[in-house]
Amino acid sequence: MEAYLQATPYFDYQNPLIEQLSRQVSGANDREKAVSIYYLVRDGIKYNPYTLKDGLGSLKASYCLENHQAFCIPKSALMVALCRKHEIPARIGLADVINHLSSPKLIEWLRTDYFAMHGYADVYIEGKWIKATPVFDQDLCTKFGVHPLDFDGKSDAILQANTADGKKHMEYVKQHGTFDDMPIALILQTVEAVYPHLLQDFATAFTQPSHDKQTASEWNPKQD
Repeated sequence: MEAYLQATPYFDYQNPLIEQLSRQVSGANDREKAVSIYYLVRDGIKYNPYTLKDGLGSLKASYCLENHQAFCIPKSALMVALCRKHEIPARIGLADVINHLSSPKLIEWLRTDYFAMHGYADVYIEGKWIKATPVFDQDLCTKFGVHPLDFDGKSDAILQANTADGKKHMEYVKQHGTFDDMPIALILQTVEAVYPHLLQDFATAFTQPSHDKQTASEWNPKQD
């Protein structure tokens, strides 16, 4: 389990912003702390898929707190980092999905409705691994008419297949597995295969974040 407790360049829980947030975690045991972490990440960081433009640097847990918004992988990485900070074993999980509620603008940008490398956290609680997906914040879910995904620390919390009114929402297509550190080679390989038009910017933006912050900071799913 030691590998699932370590700080890494991507699960960087020694970052001062993560250390500060970790002091807001409540709970008397691992399960209660994991649930507290889940909601801090889910609703404390806005979901924004266009932050992918910031490249490899946007995968870091600390990116979420530096920018107050992120997509699924860094939000899940932040949950992993906070769990490790509180000595709860945790790892990143990746899967390919189809989001049937994606906006036409987002699909046009990605050039596909296939969302490769959807991130989630896998947390070891009371003797078993449990999936948690602290991705879509409550405000975003309200805009899309989807009930926010809850987590009780006892059973898996994966994104719902349908909305409250029966419309298709999230379809899991392929599982890539779980990892004790961010699998950069796999992610780059997948970006090249699925989003080749984004590869150069994504791979080179580690030290040079995107200048197109307006697109990210002003993203509103109702306007897409």
